[in-house]
Amino acid sequence: MISDITLGQFFPGDSVMHRLDPRVKLCMTVYYIVLIFCAHNWVVLALTVLMALSGVLLSKVPAKQYLKSLKPIWFLVAFTGILNLFYGSGEPVWSFWVLKITRAGIVNAVMISVRLVVLILISSVLTFTTSPTQLTDAIERVLKPLALLHVPVHEFAMMMTIALRFVPTLLEETDKIMSAQKARGADMESGGLGQRIRALIPVLIPLFVSAFRRAFDLATAMESRCYHGGAGRTRMKILKMGRVDFFAVGICLTYLAVFIVLCVAVPAAV
Repeated sequence: MISDITLGQFFPGDSVMHRLDPRVKLCMTVYYIVLIFCAHNWVVLALTVLMALSGVLLSKVPAKQYLKSLKPIWFLVAFTGILNLFYGSGEPVWSFWVLKITRAGIVNAVMISVRLVVLILISSVLTFTTSPTQLTDAIERVLKPLALLHVPVHEFAMMMTIALRFVPTLLEETDKIMSAQKARGADMESGGLGQRIRALIPVLIPLFVSAFRRAFDLATAMESRCYHGGAGRTRMKILKMGRVDFFAVGICLTYLAVFIVLCVAVPAAV
């Protein structure tokens, strides 16, 4: 299960999505997340899902990697969908005691499940095709206006990127510690909930020790290289938008116009 979590992983490549400016990819990710949660009819939802799948195909990252990124959240998607089944007004399609399922509840369950899946896919496209360094530069450049309000933009971007970068490392460390404990006879898969929680203590303690050690080593390495934050720092690679980036922005603006027209013309699903 731990090996299936792909959050924070970067897959080098030469696809269209890899060549896009990281600032454009970051803004497009936020853009599609907003649109997917604003879609209130089936036509708009289907077109937005289609646009997201186009990004998945253009990234040229193997489909199994996207399936692995979805695997850990299937329980959350199923739980949220089932929960939304019982929230809806109208004539009940099925009822038992105080529970009732309506047509509106079914529509809500399907739409929220699709939204969660697309949210993970869009986020995965960003992390799979953008290196941590590019992501740091993109976050810093996009949030640069906040520096006028004395917000430490560079430090904030660095913190987010380091956290995202070390997710795969910590997951790999967790897997190694669990394998070592199982080799010593630890039983983590049987017994009740309380017993399983107690069985995780021999995993969590060395994991925290390892995380703090890595953080200390990273801080020492940054300090030895005279790192002092964003003030006066230069960049090895200057971000510049090309034709592909402007073309992608044009597609997004065109689809936004289509999105607004369809939202007005097509009635809501519920």
